[in-house]
Amino acid sequence: MKRILSMTDDAAEKLEIVMDFGAHMPPVPDSAVCSDIVGCASWVQICRDGNRFYGRADSALVRGIVAIITAMVDGKTPDEIKKMNLGDEFAGLQLNLGTGRLGGVNSMISFLQNL
Repeated sequence: MKRILSMTDDAAEKLEIVMDFGAHMPPVPDSAVCSDIVGCASWVQICRDGNRFYGRADSALVRGIVAIITAMVDGKTPDEIKKMNLGDEFAGLQLNLGTGRLGGVNSMISFLQNL
């Protein structure tokens, strides 16, 4: 994702790429356990089936953000996720998000690092 987003400096185009990524997020399997994420402006769920991660959101942009974050941790154990610096990895994408959206990102990251 970082490589794709680095191909443009246009903030609006980057957000379109993020929304497109979210539109192609895999569906949540019935066997997954889902948790509502508190602290997001939009409705967000992060779902887990073993070490596979999925997400849902009611906003196209947030769905894209959830897709990016769940892709970062997909296939990893809770211990591996705790050792990751997800905040820095996400910041490295250089998305132009407002403080409300960044608060939601931090809530998602906190949830994942406290599994």
